[in-house]
Amino acid sequence: MPEMKQITRTRVRYGETDKMGVAYHGRYLDWFEMGRSDFCRANGKSFALWEKEGVLLPVVEAHCRYKSPLYYDDEIDIETSVTKLTKVSVVFSCRILDVKSGKTAAEGYTKHAFTSADGKLLRNGNALEEWLNEFLSE
Repeated sequence: MPEMKQITRTRVRYGETDKMGVAYHGRYLDWFEMGRSDFCRANGKSFALWEKEGVLLPVVEAHCRYKSPLYYDDEIDIETSVTKLTKVSVVFSCRILDVKSGKTAAEGYTKHAFTSADGKLLRNGNALEEWLNEFLSE
């Protein structure tokens, strides 16, 4: 699968740190979400539009490997790409980079099922899967 990468730049906010000023581990999944939302929006369709069209993307699996700490006010890049696509799911891979040092702070992925608004798995393809397939194959 060819790699299309979206980069989102942000800063570690004070409320995302613990008492020692270190980025709280749970915030990394929030940054993954920010990256995948920006990925879809930058490529023409936000999650809100997909939901209006009846396709939801609940997280069914998440993984994060922490490699280097981040601190309050560090500037970070969130690199997001689609690394696996099937008829029933999509995997977004993310890498969080410390802009100043260039170090990878964390990397991981989230896997999402394609479901209808009532929570039923869309087994026979859907508009989002087709859209992702189309622009990823270009």
